Amino acid sequence: MFISKSFIPILKNNPSEAKIKSHQLMLRVGMIKQSSAGIYSWLPLGFKVMKKIEKIVREEQDKIGVQEILMPTIQSSEIWKESGRYEDYGEEMLRIKDRQGREMLYGPTNEELVTDIFRSSIKSYKSLPQLLYHIQWKFRDEVRPRFGIMRCREFYMKDAYSFDISDEEAQFSYNKFFLSYLKTFNRLDLTAIPMAADTGPIGGNLSHEFIILAETGESKIFTDKRIFDLSIEGTKLEKKSLENMRKKFEVYYSVTDEKFNKQEFEKEVIEENRLITKGIEVGHIFYFGDKYSKPMGASVDLPGGKKDFIKMGSYGIGVSRLVGAIIEAKYDEKNEVMKWPISVAPYDVAIIPMINKNDTSALEKANNINLELNKNNIDAIIDDTDENFSSKIKKMNLIGAPYQIIIGKQTDGDLLEFKEVGKDSQKFKLKDIINLITEQKVKN
Repeated sequence: MFISKSFIPILKNNPSEAKIKSHQLMLRVGMIKQSSAGIYSWLPLGFKVMKKIEKIVREEQDKIGVQEILMPTIQSSEIWKESGRYEDYGEEMLRIKDRQGREMLYGPTNEELVTDIFRSSIKSYKSLPQLLYHIQWKFRDEVRPRFGIMRCREFYMKDAYSFDISDEEAQFSYNKFFLSYLKTFNRLDLTAIPMAADTGPIGGNLSHEFIILAETGESKIFTDKRIFDLSIEGTKLEKKSLENMRKKFEVYYSVTDEKFNKQEFEKEVIEENRLITKGIEVGHIFYFGDKYSKPMGASVDLPGGKKDFIKMGSYGIGVSRLVGAIIEAKYDEKNEVMKWPISVAPYDVAIIPMINKNDTSALEKANNINLELNKNNIDAIIDDTDENFSSKIKKMNLIGAPYQIIIGKQTDGDLLEFKEVGKDSQKFKLKDIINLITEQKVKN
């Protein structure tokens, strides 16, 4: 891909309306364009990153046996009235009427709709457990949308739902998602800490938020620093293994501000291990038992002819929000350098030739290199513009491909100037560059 032919409308300076790193960078390199307050169009660069994140989220859901469906964005108000949430949800819900005057809504979440799907299809305990997920646009009418995609009104989200016969089986499902989320964020090169959290309008009695540390985060967190040293290595998709894994995290005090108790914090965590900071929520899981199944009549036949309401949980990851969260974690604002994790980078490598109007050999070499990279499934972008070299480097540092190949004065025969963003350049043969990048992609 030539940068001259790509739709990447880069701005020279940070937009004045953007107050946090992710909003600034996403506007500046043309990842998004605001349509109206809290609603954005996703342009090629931003959309490419988001779809790669979606792919990882989907893969990790599939690994624990969750089946993918797709529910509509527009829902009937009737099922929300059944659950009792229609009036309780508040003004964040966008309520509309169709031409027949029927009350509809733009879904902020899908507990009611998925319960309705389940109750019409599953009648026996023999069909349990069931784990379902979808990835869909949501809408919540924020009173003050701000910070770009981090607190917007329309957002892209993965939400999943578990259906089990008992609390014990439901805990097993909950723990599967707990592990899946930790693996997902690891693949995104994010350290996300599970923290006991308030259940909010979803309801229930068990909830964890997955938080990454960030100065711009809206969640205040209180935790024991030792939680950062924990590993999920060796955890199997078995009841005991998953239960032990979750208990390992729960040993250490770690909560959001809604659950914070100063006396407990100071009693359980010695001063040198206390961490009070801010973070960004990137995932949220809930267990709420029969909160929805009971009022909506979602029951199954048990052995002996009795019926019981199924036990449910829900599990959300903000796919579009993760784009901003990664920027908040990885963008060096001072030096204007973004380094995307290779698992979600819009391009694996940037090729930066020094182009002379009277000599096209550097561009020809860049094209030949790109052909070899493409043969090895390495996605590259070539800066084929006639801008000066420092401008090209600055531009590519903002776009954030994790590696750069520079074709200039330091290029010597079959040795190429190659660098990982943020580090010094080295000389490598093209085959060694291909091997290095391929290894990193396989790891992620």
